[in-house]
Amino acid sequence: MVQSSLKKEIKKYPPVIERIEDWPIYKLSEDREAFIREINQFTLDKLTNKKPEVVSDLLAKTIYLERIRVKEEPWKVDPPKERQFWNKVRKNLVRKSLDKEAEAAKASNEQILKTIISTYSEEIVGTFKIKTFLFARKFLTAFFSRLLNTAASRNFRRLWGGKHQLIDRLKVMGETDTIRSLMTRGTVVVVPTHFSNLDSILIGYAMDAVLGLPSFSYGAGLNLYNTGYTAYFMNRLGAYRVDRRKKNPIYLETLKAMSTLSIKRGTNSLFFPGGTRSRSGAMETKLKMGLMGTAVEAQRMLCEEGKKEKVFIVPLILGYHFVLEAKFLIEQHLKKTGKEHFLQIKDASYSRRKILRFIWRLFSKSSDITLSFGKPMDVVGNFVDEEGRSFDKWGNEIDIEDYFKTDNIITANLQREQEYTRVLAEKIADRFHKDNIVLSSHLVSFAVFNILFNQNADLDLYGILRLPCEDYVFEIDQVRQVIEILKDELIEMEQCGEIKLSEQIRMDTLNLIRHGVENVGNFHALNPLKFNKEGNLVSEDFNTLYYYHNRLENYNLHKKIGKMKPVLTSL
Repeated sequence: MVQSSLKKEIKKYPPVIERIEDWPIYKLSEDREAFIREINQFTLDKLTNKKPEVVSDLLAKTIYLERIRVKEEPWKVDPPKERQFWNKVRKNLVRKSLDKEAEAAKASNEQILKTIISTYSEEIVGTFKIKTFLFARKFLTAFFSRLLNTAASRNFRRLWGGKHQLIDRLKVMGETDTIRSLMTRGTVVVVPTHFSNLDSILIGYAMDAVLGLPSFSYGAGLNLYNTGYTAYFMNRLGAYRVDRRKKNPIYLETLKAMSTLSIKRGTNSLFFPGGTRSRSGAMETKLKMGLMGTAVEAQRMLCEEGKKEKVFIVPLILGYHFVLEAKFLIEQHLKKTGKEHFLQIKDASYSRRKILRFIWRLFSKSSDITLSFGKPMDVVGNFVDEEGRSFDKWGNEIDIEDYFKTDNIITANLQREQEYTRVLAEKIADRFHKDNIVLSSHLVSFAVFNILFNQNADLDLYGILRLPCEDYVFEIDQVRQVIEILKDELIEMEQCGEIKLSEQIRMDTLNLIRHGVENVGNFHALNPLKFNKEGNLVSEDFNTLYYYHNRLENYNLHKKIGKMKPVLTSL
């Protein structure tokens, strides 16, 4: 049984649902045609409920944006006659809807809407094939295990032997027993932090191989379908396609309808509420509420139908000692927030060479990845127990139906549900903060960058990042003193339920520093931190050091560190 404790060995759970044919995602895929018809009608009803002139404006805006997209941002995965399709839709709108009488415009708009919505829903909804899933499971297990054994032994001859497994590197912690229980009592929506393009693969592997959970429905960027092999697997592993180029209201409404109806049907889902990878390296605090609101809507619809099934929200916090795309992400962040003229660099994080090198370093250095499952809650942010019962902040059991009632009748209320979604987003962000597991690399990076910052208190952030790295040495005794101060504060915070600590944080301080430096600096061409010949710390890249420092930003830990005199190599 998987242990929630940070110090106990992780073992595998048996499957929650033994037969794949009984998995909700498989049942949804088998009913794909009916599901698409349901999406089409649901979206159509929402949009045609508006005034004819509003619908005409929505259509005009959608057609305008889509024609620009087709012209300026074509992708290989796009349909071959897409330009002709949108030209035809535009002609129909001009000829049959605009400047027509209300009834004629309404009928024409509905027909055009049906065509557009149907096109979008066919593109969005994926499938789930058992044979493809079993092959992917077997392949990933074998691939990671063999690469791990090779890296661990530093011997290519060990590629086909050895006892190491990826599970040895994935530290799955938190509310694991509760989540497994909730899988049998309703629909689970996992909402993870997002730091790397590898997140989805590692989360999926951990939930299958460690927790024994059935596959989740998840969104995959349509750009990933540009590659034949990727498209083949994505199309058959339960992913729904998300085209981030499409910002028009009809597409977004269709996408939300798919998510709402999928959750309502009992399909467990996973989506990143931050929307994209954290560019700064900090924990997400401002979450996007589009897909999150679909969980609230699905719960209300279940209540309207008199069903007792509940929708459960599970925060998941990922922790990496080092991130594959860190240098690219932090430079994007600095360019955007500082309006600085950083050189544009290509995001090569998905190249085969980069990924293999990343995994090799991960395994050869015994660098763990943590997955911290936070406290599950209902769709309005109340914590739930293993039986799925909701409790308010005073510990009183509450009925989720009461949140959707007006005059004792369950009703749809858009403004009310938007407020519930906002509250839910705040609760998820709070759990990201409190269920975050501090790794040694996070702590050491935070300490050293704050020493640098305090040594140059007269400079702003961008001035500090422009300082010459070769001029600065961070004496090991000074770093040790700062980390001991931070350790004491972190332990106190953990006792108050404000954060979680990895077992390395409780190491002897010098060993903690060595562990953190070894892990944070073992991938990047320019080390964020490394030891010099004298045993002190130096950095070859302040930007990347700042990225790893940011994981502990927003905890007010910097207030515990006093001013320090700089140590310059030039003196």
